[in-house]
Amino acid sequence: MSVLSFKTFCIENYAEHCDKNSCDVYELFASSGLLKHLQDDYGDLHGMGKEFLMDYFDKWLSGGAK
Repeated sequence: MSVLSFKTFCIENYAEHCDKNSCDVYELFASSGLLKHLQDDYGDLHGMGKEFLMDYFDKWLSGGAK
C-alpha cells in the first residue's frame, strides 16, 4: 500500500468511525498534525489493524498519543 493509499484509508475509515464527512476528517487530521504523522511513521503504522488505528486516532486527536 502506498503512503497516499494509506492516508486515504485512514481518513475514510475514521470518517465512518466518527460518522463525519471525510473532508472534515482530512482537515482535522491536517490541523492536528496527524496527517504528517501518518506519512512520517508510515513504516510503523501501515501494518496495524483498523481497530487499533481508530483507537490511536481517537487518542491522538484528544491529545494523548503524541
